[in-house]
Amino acid sequence: MHELGITRSIVAMVAERATGHRVLRVKVELGRLSGFMPEALRFCFDLCTHGTILDGAQLDIVEVDGLGRCLACGLQHRLDIPMGRCPSCGKPALTIVAGEELKIREMEVI
Repeated sequence: MHELGITRSIVAMVAERATGHRVLRVKVELGRLSGFMPEALRFCFDLCTHGTILDGAQLDIVEVDGLGRCLACGLQHRLDIPMGRCPSCGKPALTIVAGEELKIREMEVI
């Protein structure tokens, strides 16, 4: 489960930036092509925050659709998997432009 390792990193980064303040909420952007499952990330978040300044914090996940650009025709299309053929020209020349990210966007502290 890759989510456990990445969640530990998220918790560590947020705790460092919170500088001792209690964290109430963390908002992350998660690309649909990232390979991480939102529900597994939520489960791991509850485990990893136990006993930390993030204990009880809410995790908000904003899922970002996959988006690919065809290197042959230049058109952009929504992607459900990180590969495939361009729906417009049929060439297998797609490059991913969105959907692989995992970003900490916001945190709410008191």
